[in-house]
Amino acid sequence: RTKNRKKRVKRVNRKRKNRLAMACFLLIGIGASLVALFGALDQNLNMFYPPKDVVSGVAPLETNIGAGGMVEEGSLVRDEDSLELSFVLSDRAGSDFRVYFTGILPDLFREGQGILVEGELQQDGSFLAHEVLAKHDENYMPPELMSLAEEKQPKNTGG
Repeated sequence: RTKNRKKRVKRVNRKRKNRLAMACFLLIGIGASLVALFGALDQNLNMFYPPKDVVSGVAPLETNIGAGGMVEEGSLVRDEDSLELSFVLSDRAGSDFRVYFTGILPDLFREGQGILVEGELQQDGSFLAHEVLAKHDENYMPPELMSLAEEKQPKNTGG
């Protein structure tokens, strides 16, 4: 009888060990998956900052962020020998900063137009853009820039 009991106990202990090992394996797998998921989400999460926040220091330095505003008229400067260029992005309320970009601007990029840039704010207050996004048609504008565009349009005084 004691032999049978010992065999049963060993079988039960082996089953418990297998279940425990499987539970631990699942928990470790789920934990690793969650860490990978949140890490990927954190890298793809770009915060949008208006010029006021960029100039006042609210926007983080040397972190991939998005910024938007209106391109100041006459501020576009192109390098003759390369694709490097710069322009000033403004909220038309006194906050503006210079954006540096190397590459080809979107076809719809114009001075006086609202745009979004993605890149990094530098220690000196300039913005090193990796991507420049221009609005895709006359009807669309990001909500953050809508008020800036409305300020630009002349008001009808009805006279």
